[in-house]
Amino acid sequence: MTGPLEGIRIIDLTMMVSGPLATMMLADQGAEVIKIENPAGGDFTRSAANRQGDVSASFLNNNRNKKSVALNLKEPAGRDALLRLVSTADVFVQNFRPGVIERMGLGEDELRKVAPDLIMVSISGFGDTGPYAQRPVYDPLIQGLSGLASVQAGADGRRPQLVRTILPDKLTGVTAAQAITAALFARERTGESQHVRLSMLDAVIAFLWSSDMGSQTFVQADLPQQEAASFQDLIYETTTGYITIAVQNDREWQALIRAVERPEWADDPRFLTAELRQRHIDARLELIQAVVRTDSAEHWLARLSEESVPCAPVLTRTEVLEHPQVQANELLVCYDHPQAGRIRQTRAPARFSTVTGQAWHGAPAIGQHTVALLQDCGYSSGEIEAMVSAGAAVTSEPG
Repeated sequence: MTGPLEGIRIIDLTMMVSGPLATMMLADQGAEVIKIENPAGGDFTRSAANRQGDVSASFLNNNRNKKSVALNLKEPAGRDALLRLVSTADVFVQNFRPGVIERMGLGEDELRKVAPDLIMVSISGFGDTGPYAQRPVYDPLIQGLSGLASVQAGADGRRPQLVRTILPDKLTGVTAAQAITAALFARERTGESQHVRLSMLDAVIAFLWSSDMGSQTFVQADLPQQEAASFQDLIYETTTGYITIAVQNDREWQALIRAVERPEWADDPRFLTAELRQRHIDARLELIQAVVRTDSAEHWLARLSEESVPCAPVLTRTEVLEHPQVQANELLVCYDHPQAGRIRQTRAPARFSTVTGQAWHGAPAIGQHTVALLQDCGYSSGEIEAMVSAGAAVTSEPG
């Protein structure tokens, strides 16, 4: 078995990160993902920075294990070819602004004429309706509107801060992948297909609610705005670098006291219970930092581990590659890409017991699979050549 989604065909009209990440996750799990690209440049991330062999890391890291068909959907022949591909598919995913796919003549009604059982998926930025529905969207806008930037600041009264990774984009991708598999499972059980709609804004607000919207949970209660218990991170400076320590319960607190050899903390009235330790968190963290600053990261990680105190080193991105736990997980995989050369990526994080190995196919060149897939749909070589000559399709081979 090549993956739990083997036999599922997905037509992918998404670009940038949220949609491509979702479909790559499904491709990693065995689905055949056919990425439909505009012949004039393809997915925008192909031209992003951080490149090797004229291929960007962003495109490589969100489009592996996919096939590329380059079609000009403004041309009737290109649109007809897409519909023929859709007729063979299980899922159709797009992330245009609301209304665009319908204006292209590829709305749900048109697609179901050729694929009645199709699962259609529409990913938007702000949602399908409302005052922001037609606005352009990028990750920082969602961080601001969702409240995430205020959460990152630590309190509503402080200057908002962005999370230094495109969390809304990536979280939306993960949410979309889960929703697609749920829709496939429902179709398997009931025979009914459906249109899945989700927005980046909805995905992030729902994500925040499980831990960051406590003051907004009780509708009738007059609760203050969310305030941070402390503006200090659980990151501690040592003589050789940084470590993180997280202590939650009484047992772990007592273990920390033993590790840092500060028995007087056990009798400090500010720290007798978990509630008191949270109330006096700034004082507690300052005491811990004052002690940890006196010795090396290696020393403290060894002492803390001896007492079973939750702790870890704080690593740079390059240091992560060599950490023994990351290596033990066999997470990182190196392979040769025909354009970019030797590259390193993570395997799919979820491992399935019945899948003995994973085939690795690097992100495709634009139109790399146009000929093969259109021939599978019944196009002759002459018809494909005519489409290429008319500008309705582009073919290519990897360099």
